Amino acid sequence: MKIYNRLGTRLSLLLATIFLIIIGFYGYFNIAVVKSNLSFTCMQNAYNISDIIKKSTRYGMLINSKEHVRQIISTIATEKGVIGIKIFNKEGIISYSSDSTEINDKVDLQHYACNSCHSITPTPETLPFDKLINKSPGILTLINPIINEKSCYEADCHAHKESDKLLGIISLQMSTELVDSITMKTTRNTIISIILTFLTLISASFLMIRTFINKPIKKLFNGINEIASGNLDFKIKYESSDELGLMAKKFNEMSEKLNAAYNEIKDWNENLNSKIEQKNKELKNIYEQIVQVEKLASLGKLSATVAHELNNPLEGILTYSRLIIRKLEKLNEPEKFKEITDILFLISDESSRCGRIVKDLLQFAHRGETDFVVSNLNEIADKAAMLMAHHFEMNNIRLIKDYKVSSLYLECDPQRIEQALIAILVNAVEAMNQGGEIKITISQEMDNAVIRISDQGHGINPNILHQIFEPFFTTKDKVKDTGLGLSVVYGIIQQHHGRVFVEDTSIKGTTFKISLPIKQEKQNGKEK
Repeated sequence: MKIYNRLGTRLSLLLATIFLIIIGFYGYFNIAVVKSNLSFTCMQNAYNISDIIKKSTRYGMLINSKEHVRQIISTIATEKGVIGIKIFNKEGIISYSSDSTEINDKVDLQHYACNSCHSITPTPETLPFDKLINKSPGILTLINPIINEKSCYEADCHAHKESDKLLGIISLQMSTELVDSITMKTTRNTIISIILTFLTLISASFLMIRTFINKPIKKLFNGINEIASGNLDFKIKYESSDELGLMAKKFNEMSEKLNAAYNEIKDWNENLNSKIEQKNKELKNIYEQIVQVEKLASLGKLSATVAHELNNPLEGILTYSRLIIRKLEKLNEPEKFKEITDILFLISDESSRCGRIVKDLLQFAHRGETDFVVSNLNEIADKAAMLMAHHFEMNNIRLIKDYKVSSLYLECDPQRIEQALIAILVNAVEAMNQGGEIKITISQEMDNAVIRISDQGHGINPNILHQIFEPFFTTKDKVKDTGLGLSVVYGIIQQHHGRVFVEDTSIKGTTFKISLPIKQEKQNGKEK
């Protein structure tokens, strides 16, 4: 990159221009003020000396003592800086002078020093201060008019009349060499100061731009070149809290993402065959699932044919069991027939559940409306545990209930929740070949009822956790298991606007967590 195209160069030139304008203006103003002040001081000093001459010679003029006046003029003329002193009368004749050869000479009234007054008709008695001064190289000439006063026209000499307004003029010439020398010296020092200040500011600006702008930008530019050349793992080593530091940080993040994306593409290219083989296996699994779906469709058609035939005997069992319960209740001996009544209730409920299972097969692909009622989750869990009690006993499994709350009400389909709990409990039993403990924990977390079912089985392979709720997926014997258990559980819980997932699994066991929204209107058996 050419030097004049660099940001630092342009910024340096801009700052140099700004500094030069500001410092130049300041220097010009400072020199002008110094010149003005020195010039005014010089003129004021000349006027003060002329006024001293006027006042010193006043007495000698009143008594008409020309020698006295000449002595005063000669003495003042010896002062440093005074070049010459003249006193003119009103006709323009030199009456007194520090140079005796000029006495009685007549001045030309058309001279530029006299013309400022005599060109005006009538001749003015006074002029502004700036009109009394004439400047030429190295010399300042000041004229001070001598005005007629009462003490003058009443003096013994009677040289002037009362009607005379202007008696004469004092002309004072002074050297401006000292003032000019001071002005030149001040101007020279100011210019040197401006140059030094300008160079100092430019040097400091250059160092700051080089340190805080050029170097970071160069690092960023080098980083971009490295990325462009294919070094995607390149990192810019620049830490700062300013904008350039943030750019460097974002650049490093970008290079990391580019490197990760490049490595992923490279990995895909290198492992394309294995990826294709993996996808073929996935397609094969999908094909097998489609076959299972077709089988299930056929099963659904068959179920539709026999559903009516199955429902009739199930309805008969349900009706007769309830009829026997009523007859036993009429005997008014509840304690005697309690065990039989409990068994009959169990027969009644299970007959109803069998009917629902048949309907579930028909509704698996297309679920209909479900009637939700407010139910106690603890009672649903107790019922599921009671139905599984014989199964637990046969497999040497002890059930532990840990209900954190005495009652927990949900708006749900209790039989379907019971069906989901039984499905998980059946899986837990099948995973515990050597027996052990199964624990059901019920608690309330925020506005959700939480059920945890923990077993001491062999656990679930983490690689297949994302598949366990898919229809027809099973790790068991495919002849004995359809792979619908957990998918039905998932569907039931989703229908209740809840969540079901594996909270923990290892070789020591598995914990399933079910979260369901709580029915807030009724808790602890009381209306809220």
